[in-house]
Amino acid sequence: MSLSLIHSRARNGISAPAVAVEVHLTNGLPALSIVGLPEKAVQESKDRVRGAILNSGFEFPPRRITINLAPADLPKEGGSFDLPIALGILAASGQIPNRGHERLECMGELALSGELRPVKGVLPAALAARESGRALVAPLDNIQEAAHVSGLRVLGAGRLLDVCAHLRGEQPLDSSVQAPLCEFRPSLADLAEVRGQPHAKRALEICAAGGHSMLLIGPPGTGKSMLARRLPGILPPMTESESIESASILSVSSGGFDPAAWGRRPFRAPHHSASGAALVGGGSNPRPGEISLAHNGVLFLDELPEFDRRVLEVLREPLENGSITISRAARQAEFPARFQMVAAMNPCPCGYLGDTTRPCRCSAEQVKHYRGRISGPLLDRIDMHVEVPRVPAELLLNKAGVTHEESSRIIQARVMAARSRQLERAGTANCNLSPMQIEQFCWPEDAGMRLLQGAMSKLGLSARAYHRVLKVARTIADLAGDALIKGPHVAEAIGYRRLDMGK
Repeated sequence: MSLSLIHSRARNGISAPAVAVEVHLTNGLPALSIVGLPEKAVQESKDRVRGAILNSGFEFPPRRITINLAPADLPKEGGSFDLPIALGILAASGQIPNRGHERLECMGELALSGELRPVKGVLPAALAARESGRALVAPLDNIQEAAHVSGLRVLGAGRLLDVCAHLRGEQPLDSSVQAPLCEFRPSLADLAEVRGQPHAKRALEICAAGGHSMLLIGPPGTGKSMLARRLPGILPPMTESESIESASILSVSSGGFDPAAWGRRPFRAPHHSASGAALVGGGSNPRPGEISLAHNGVLFLDELPEFDRRVLEVLREPLENGSITISRAARQAEFPARFQMVAAMNPCPCGYLGDTTRPCRCSAEQVKHYRGRISGPLLDRIDMHVEVPRVPAELLLNKAGVTHEESSRIIQARVMAARSRQLERAGTANCNLSPMQIEQFCWPEDAGMRLLQGAMSKLGLSARAYHRVLKVARTIADLAGDALIKGPHVAEAIGYRRLDMGK
C-alpha cells in the first residue's frame, strides 16, 4: 500500500488540534511536497526527514511523495511533524508495518542522524491525546512533561529507529515514565522579613484572600517591591488544574516547560520598557505574553507611571475578562490571563510627596502630570490603592524586630480559610464574582450601605468601583469569619480607594 496515515497535533494558543499526516507515494519523478498550510520550519522538514531516514539504515523511496497535513486550513508550525512524516513515508513504502499506529499520536523533531530532539507544546498535546484515548510518542526529553498528565500512556523514544522497532514489535517503547516528584522547591521570600508596614501587610493579606488587584503608593525605599514579591508566599497552593493550565502556557512559550515551576504560583515582573506585545502576547505565530505567563499568579508592574500609557491600556480588557485573544490576518489564538496585578509607584516625580523626612520638590502641575500617565479607566479597575509610608528608623535599627513579625505561613493559613469560604459559597474567589453574584453575596448591612452611599456621592465612585468595594468588603468579612458584611468591613474597603479620595 502506498498510502499511510499518522496522527499528530498542531499548536493553536494552548490548545492542540488534531492533525492527520497523510503520506501518498506514486510513480513519477522523485519529489517530495508538503501541503496543508505548512510554515517554513515544516517545509524544511523534508530535508531533515530525508537525512534521518537514510542515516537510520532505511531507503528513502525514489518516488513522488505527497504529504498532506489535514485539516488543510489550520496553519502548521515547528519541527514536531518530523517524526510523523518520517513514519508515514516508511509505512507507505512498506519498510515498517502500516498498522499498529492507529492508537498512537506522534511528535518530535528529527536530527539528521535520526535522533529525536525535544519540541514545544507537548503538555497541551498530551492533554488532547488523553481525551482522544490514544498513547503519545514523544522525544525522551519531553516525556517528563507529558507524564504530568494522569491517565495518559506516554512512550518515550530517543531515535527514529526506536519507534520503528516498537511498530515492528521488536522492542516496545518504555511506557512506565511517571511525573517526577518536586522534592526541592526554592523557598519563597517570607513576609516576616518586611519590618513594620502593618497597614500594607493587612492589604496584602486581603489581596491574597480575595484575588484582588492592588496599587502600592509610597516614597522610594519603603518596601513596596518587597511586599509585592512576598505575595506568592501567602497565596493558596495551586490546584492540579491550575498547575496544568500554567504549565501548558509555559510549554508553548519561548522559554518552554520548566519542571521546577510545576505547582508554583507564577510571579512575573516585566521591565517598564516592555512593549504592548510583550505584555499581552503577539507575533505572526501568536505566543503568550507576560499577562498569560502570570496566569494563576502575580503580575508585578514596578514604577507604574514609567510604562508607556498605550502599553498600560492593553491591560484593561484582560483585567476584566481573564483572557486575551490575539488576532492576526492569518490566525487567531486565545490565551488565559487571570492574574493578580500588583503595581507600585511613587506619589510624585521626585518621590517624596507626603514624606515626613524629606521635602517634595514637585509642583502641583508636575504631580498632576505624573499621575496622569495612568488613565482613570485603568485605576478604576484596580481594587485597592494602598499607601506605603516610610518605616521609622528605630524599627529598622532594631535587630530583633523581625522576630515580632508574622510569617508568611501564618498569614497563608488565614488566607486559605477565607478562600475556602468563598469557594464554598460561590465556587470562585471574590475577585471573579459576577454582578448577579455581587448582589447575592455582597450586600452589606444597613450601616455599611449608608457608608457606601455616602462614599459614592462624595468620591464620585463609578459603578465598577462600587462593585469592587463590595467585593473587597466581602473578602474582609471572610477573613473575619463573618457571614454578613458589616459597617467596619465596608469602611475598611472604602479606605483602600486612596486615589479616588484625591490623595
